[in-house]
Amino acid sequence: MCVRRRVFLLIQQEIQTGEREIVLCAGSESMSQAGFVVRDVRFGTKLGGDYKFEDMLWSGLTDEYIQTPMGQTAENLAEQYNLTREECDKFSLGSQQKWKAAFDAGRFKEETAPIVLKSKKGEQTMDRDEHPRDTTLEILAKLPTVFKKKGTVTPGSASGVCDGAGALVIASESAVKDKCLKPLARIVGWNIIGCEPRIMGIGPAHAIKSLLEKNHLNLSDIALFEVNEAFAAQFLAVQKEAKLPEGEKTWKISVLKVSPNCFLFPEDRTNTNGGAIALGHPLGASGSRIMAHLVHELRRVNGKYAIGSACIGGGQGIAVLIENVDKK
Repeated sequence: MCVRRRVFLLIQQEIQTGEREIVLCAGSESMSQAGFVVRDVRFGTKLGGDYKFEDMLWSGLTDEYIQTPMGQTAENLAEQYNLTREECDKFSLGSQQKWKAAFDAGRFKEETAPIVLKSKKGEQTMDRDEHPRDTTLEILAKLPTVFKKKGTVTPGSASGVCDGAGALVIASESAVKDKCLKPLARIVGWNIIGCEPRIMGIGPAHAIKSLLEKNHLNLSDIALFEVNEAFAAQFLAVQKEAKLPEGEKTWKISVLKVSPNCFLFPEDRTNTNGGAIALGHPLGASGSRIMAHLVHELRRVNGKYAIGSACIGGGQGIAVLIENVDKK
């Protein structure tokens, strides 16, 4: 997520300095093909040696500096912000339900490129995400926790392990005019902040606040917010710190005490069509997926500004501000 979105910003900087005019920015991830390795066998093995497979997906999702899996950082936030298992399950169910409502309403059609696959049954068109689940609170409540006994993170309240790809075309204003291109949105600004690695998931709350301050905007100026749902506990911690709204009041979870110096978001403008808990989180593609969805959704609701944000393993938060160029 962070790597591809950072590349997105580096391209923007190169365009601003005149080094590039039009750039195709793409990211992909095949988490289902993440390999296993065996260490110290390249130059031979010892007879009878006990050689173990290392899961590269697990290793990649573990902070080497503090030797902590990403899921444990979510549990740290759950403890710090007094989040319960029930709250996390309710939020996860809401993400699935919001995705279903949005998909049925056709809100993903303009941003999705169907692909044709060959199978034993002939050619099949894949035009919808496979990860979303038809679930209930009762089903979610039965799932085991993964990182902490009596914790909050389960397979149902974490972002999905899946495959995906996304692409964006970024161009300078002069290139848009010269090529007679029709832009969908304008990149207004961005912000990256650092935070404590053991609670890396809180990064978006501070990144968004600083981004608004840098661009002299108020919360009332922002039509939509998209915050990557790495874990339900992580998102809800950001919601408590920044008092982010849910997507729809139907699924609204009450917000407990927040910091006295927190900033308040408008209602019903965050992750309105579900997030990574429903859609999945193919790491190298999530940045482009979130920004593409935000661009199209901003135009659909005829809003002016939107912010996409994510936490970053290792202790960072990133936020990008875009503007609907057709909004007067």
